Amino acid sequence: PSPIKWASRWDVYLSSKNKRSDEVHWFSIINSLLIVVFLTGMVAMILMRTLYKDLSRYNRVPTEEEKAEEREETGWKLVHGDVFRPPSHPMLFAVTIGTGAQVLGMALSTILFAALGFLSPANRGSLMISLLLLFMFLGIASGYFSARTYKMFNGAQWRQCTLLTALLYPGLVCGCLFVLNLVIWAEGSSSAIPFGSMVAVLSLWFCISVPLTFLGAFYGYKRDLDKQPVQTQDIPRAIPEQPWYMSPYLTILVGGVLPFGAVFVELFFILSSIWLDQYYYVFGFLLLVFIILIITCAEITIVLCYFQLCGEDYHWWWRSLLTSGSSALYLFLYSVFYFSNRLKMDLFVSAVLYFGYMFILSLLFFLATGVIGYFACHWFITKIFASVKVD
Repeated sequence: PSPIKWASRWDVYLSSKNKRSDEVHWFSIINSLLIVVFLTGMVAMILMRTLYKDLSRYNRVPTEEEKAEEREETGWKLVHGDVFRPPSHPMLFAVTIGTGAQVLGMALSTILFAALGFLSPANRGSLMISLLLLFMFLGIASGYFSARTYKMFNGAQWRQCTLLTALLYPGLVCGCLFVLNLVIWAEGSSSAIPFGSMVAVLSLWFCISVPLTFLGAFYGYKRDLDKQPVQTQDIPRAIPEQPWYMSPYLTILVGGVLPFGAVFVELFFILSSIWLDQYYYVFGFLLLVFIILIITCAEITIVLCYFQLCGEDYHWWWRSLLTSGSSALYLFLYSVFYFSNRLKMDLFVSAVLYFGYMFILSLLFFLATGVIGYFACHWFITKIFASVKVD
């Protein structure tokens, strides 16, 4: 018999003697903190200097000479009548926001429970079970935020919006998992998900998540909306031609670089634990990195949104979602790099499974980071337009 006691069997993995691994994690934390400090400095400069000057200029009572000159104003104040105009495809946007809030809550709660020691690597499958159950029960948050967003757009088809919230993205993930499982079945692998387990997950989805989504939507539609600081005009304002560096495609791609840069070192260890059967147990580090990711997504989106509004472009809804959400594109590209450099998979089926699961992971990462950018932008725009006097 082994001299190691049963209660101490995981100490070799959970001890802090592996200094090299800890040093890499601390390097990741310091790297992420430097990004946050840089972004915080930019946001502070915008809020304390540029934005303060804007508000002082917009709220100042013009003199008689300035009235006679009829000097035309420029900047973000000019779009006050359009900044809250509903975006294109408002229902899809509301569904994305609702599911994003659900995924973000699931990820944050699971990492927090793991960091506090409730989820141990000794309990196999506990992490996946907690993710699954939290996603099901957070259907109420999905319905609530989807309903609030769709109501803000004066949407009338609330039943269709709630049903899409409950079925669209979860259905896409389940469909991908089913196809990947068929591939595993066709190969005769024992790692395929049993049919009974798939039926159980579908039962949880339709019996718990879907009803909770409708319950959350009921409360979301029932609650009154906060009054918007400015009124939306009937006729949309013409958007002037934007310089090349404010192109939507360019700003969206640039916006995803820093959030990905804050997590890519930790991502290496997570991918190694998934695909190379290594143990991942430093959930305290992961919680810190996730908090830094939230701050980075919020700040980079606010900065780019301010520059966009200064160019008198008020189409910020989808861009706020895609700016921070584009970090998922870099995650998927990094997974391609990881596959070609770290994994030795010769079979075509193995490659299909790898990229299928990484697509699902990237989609969930897009939803979680995208909703952070949207909430940050909405808060920022509401605050600045509530502070300015509109004639």
